[in-house]
Amino acid sequence: MNIYGIGVSALNAAQAGIATTTHNIANASTPGYSRQGILQTAQLPQNTGSGYFGQGVNVTNVVRQYDQFLSAQVLEAQTQSSNLNTQLGLSQQVSNLLGDSSGGLTTVLQDFFSAVNAVSNAPQSVPARQTMVSSAQSLVGRFQSLDQNLNQIRDGLNGQISASVTSINSYAKQIASLNDKIVQLQANSPNQPPNDLLDQRDQLVSQLSQEIRVTTLKQSDGSMNVFIGSGQSLVVGSQASTLRTVTSATDPSALEVAYYNLSSGTVSTIPQSSLQGGNLGAYLSFRQDVLDPAVNALGRIAMGLADTFNQQQQQGVDLQGALGGSLFALATPRVTPSSNNTGTGVLTATVTSTSALTAADYSVRFDGTNYNVYDAATNATIGGPYSVAAMTAGQAVAGTGITLQLTAGAAANGDTFLVRPTADGASVISLNFTDPTRIAAASPIRSNASTSNLGSGVIAAATVVPGLPLDANLQQPITITFDNPPTTYTATGTGAPVGPQAYTSGAAITINGWTTQISGTPSAGDTFTVTQNTNATTDGSNVLLMAALQTANTLANGTTSYQGAYGQLIGQVGSQTRELTVISQAQTSLLDQVTASQQAVSGVNLDEEAANLIRYQQAYQAAAKAMQIASSMFDTLLTLGQ
Repeated sequence: MNIYGIGVSALNAAQAGIATTTHNIANASTPGYSRQGILQTAQLPQNTGSGYFGQGVNVTNVVRQYDQFLSAQVLEAQTQSSNLNTQLGLSQQVSNLLGDSSGGLTTVLQDFFSAVNAVSNAPQSVPARQTMVSSAQSLVGRFQSLDQNLNQIRDGLNGQISASVTSINSYAKQIASLNDKIVQLQANSPNQPPNDLLDQRDQLVSQLSQEIRVTTLKQSDGSMNVFIGSGQSLVVGSQASTLRTVTSATDPSALEVAYYNLSSGTVSTIPQSSLQGGNLGAYLSFRQDVLDPAVNALGRIAMGLADTFNQQQQQGVDLQGALGGSLFALATPRVTPSSNNTGTGVLTATVTSTSALTAADYSVRFDGTNYNVYDAATNATIGGPYSVAAMTAGQAVAGTGITLQLTAGAAANGDTFLVRPTADGASVISLNFTDPTRIAAASPIRSNASTSNLGSGVIAAATVVPGLPLDANLQQPITITFDNPPTTYTATGTGAPVGPQAYTSGAAITINGWTTQISGTPSAGDTFTVTQNTNATTDGSNVLLMAALQTANTLANGTTSYQGAYGQLIGQVGSQTRELTVISQAQTSLLDQVTASQQAVSGVNLDEEAANLIRYQQAYQAAAKAMQIASSMFDTLLTLGQ
């Protein structure tokens, strides 16, 4: 009977081994499954006069092959890889959009200035002027189209953020539910872990980590607590908290992520800096680091072009002899008060220099006494503290190209305003007129030398001093008469300087907002005039200055042109995309390595399982043979008894 009992225990152990091995084979392709194996221990031996004889084997447990350290490495590598790959895909969309030779800004910008040059060659040609207006309309349309496409990507992010938050909440509920089941099962059988449920929970945590970076903490009762962000608890035991999407307090077009506290019932926004890793972190980082700067940079180009071109247009006269008006409509900075503000203060921003504009957004905060300006993305201090009096009068913020002004009400401590100087630049730009005759191709003034002059003095073409507004006396006639001896001259006319003026050949003479030069040796009594430019249909001097804006360094504090700024934008996004490509490839390789290490411990190897199956089968057969022998011996004993 002793041999028979040992055989039964061996048969049961082999059967358990076969069942476990078959379970492994069946789940070889199950995501998150960890290979299982049985633990065997020898039964207590029986003491006889001849020594201790074994009593067979016990199967004490079914364990999963699991390494917590390797699993934690996989989670971290996975959340980072998911984050980088998502950012890369989004950045490639922006890079392809801006860099497209047919859909980008470069071609239409060149076409526009080609049309401007054509007008300078034939300023009297209405068809040439019409082509310039049409090219300007195409340029405006391209700015608006690019901005619309970028903002469509931005709007799409709101949907992706919402979907990610929904997935996170779903995973959290499922993890909490599994926690409840695992705790109950382990309470009933403290030393028998429910391996398959543990695998399912780990797989859910793995899927959760693809959406957001998580940290986990296992409890003694078998449950697992899950934390996100800066320590917010997402799952505690069988209770799951939830995330929510809320409209940004300072940007109604953007969604932010908020945390719902189960214990207090309050909802609080989670700082973006705390939501790193996974798809959710990728969406937020991409919006802040790639998309919004691209929208702002495109808007800066549009505002810079509109402003500088308008200024030059207003310094000329059109085919009707009227001073030129603004060709392009120019955007104004967007200022949004936080919905959490308790004060009544109204803040406005105006552009004082399009050349000094940057692609940054600014956060203006009132601390109860003064206003301070910060970079909205990095929180770096930009300007301040500015007193209430200074803000009421209008405070220029150095290095930004804008002036802030408190126009009404009073701010309360903690009030915040988001200032986006160039965000609307590309969407708002448009044409103020489409009449080709209103293109101010000619100079508003002309300079002449009297035909009766006896000296060798020569007067250069008079040009308008850059900048607006124009001098009120700009087109008033001025006569310059050289005295005797001709080392001085006297200017007469409205706005002319009083008394003799020293003459230096080639030196600038500036009166009424125009400037010219007289060179050579005039004789006493020689006269030169600067008067209104009438019947100037063939004069293209002002449109030549417009054409020169194509290559002029008018942006970024006079360091780059329109095309140069657009090239910098393409280069910036392209550089970010290339960096993400390299880093994501390296991260994918790292993920593959740590996953391979983890699978070497936990993964199912079908060849190994096949060998185990044969081993347990042979053990089963051997145990059955032992039982057969025991039965035969028992039958023999019964026969002897007869």
